[in-house]
Amino acid sequence: MSPQSPLLAVVVEAAVKSAVILFVMLTATAYLTYGERRLLGRFQLRYGPNRVGPLGLLQPLADGIKLIFKEDFRPRRADPVVYWFAPAIAMAASLAMYALVPLGPAVTLFGRQVTLYVADVNVALLLLLGISSLGVYGVILGGWSADNKYSLLGSLRSSAQLISYELALGLGALVPVLLAGSLSLVRIVQAQRDLWFALHVPHGTLALALFFVAAVAETNRAPFDLPEAEQELIAGYQTEYGGFKFAMFFIGEYLAVITMSALAAVLFLGGWHAPPGLGALLGVVPPVAWMVLKTLLGVFVFIWLRATLPRVRHDRLMAFGWKVLLPVGLVNVVVAVGVVLWGAG
Repeated sequence: MSPQSPLLAVVVEAAVKSAVILFVMLTATAYLTYGERRLLGRFQLRYGPNRVGPLGLLQPLADGIKLIFKEDFRPRRADPVVYWFAPAIAMAASLAMYALVPLGPAVTLFGRQVTLYVADVNVALLLLLGISSLGVYGVILGGWSADNKYSLLGSLRSSAQLISYELALGLGALVPVLLAGSLSLVRIVQAQRDLWFALHVPHGTLALALFFVAAVAETNRAPFDLPEAEQELIAGYQTEYGGFKFAMFFIGEYLAVITMSALAAVLFLGGWHAPPGLGALLGVVPPVAWMVLKTLLGVFVFIWLRATLPRVRHDRLMAFGWKVLLPVGLVNVVVAVGVVLWGAG
């Protein structure tokens, strides 16, 4: 096949984009841990990491080296294959989701139109939620394969939490789909050129709130970080994991935080579009910069919640998901359908 072949060009372009996303996301994850510790230090009136490198910027590198060189152990009766693959599933599911998130409109590079996403699929949102649900397998397989009853209990509890809040997450994401008339994330962003879906009061605003609360539970972050409730379940499904395998679970959790923040920006905050009414005034700002800023805003809220809210008890967590978020989400979807039909009529 010649180098000028369109198929080869598409394959090379997709490979380059995937490599760039892999590098950027892993680097961003490392520095998200640094940024979180610095911000938590500010919130709690103490120093964050500030010893390794200038301003502590080499702390993520030091943490990574420490985890890689830690003892690589495995419980004697653990299932060797499943025990190894569980953390890889958890990390891969979080990483794969970002391939569908659009960062900006098409740009011209070296005389060629290049889209700032790996693929624009007609059912991108459905596919993304499906990939997200694969993370549950990493959790439950990790807890089961370690042959530890505490790990198994932790994985069952985590799975119940993840499955419960996926419903609320899906109901929140359904409202932008109804308003845009498409499951394509690119078309959802394009539909918000004049007005972000979060500004559609009340159904759009409420959908954003539902989506974000469910995303916090879906990523096991505080105040819903019950899988790591050390005083109750040691370290939950991660109890028998250490070294780099533990780091893979850790990376998967932080990747999910970035992806959920980016997805909230795409679904509700206009993606790469400037704030409504300010597009002409702020036209010098690149579209990608808006997308990055909105994603960072979501990540900041994740950290802010961790610093300010206490952990929720498990039974209250489940009751909140099934008795509050789910009914409110269903009513909100009905309202959104009514608004769309009213507008179409």
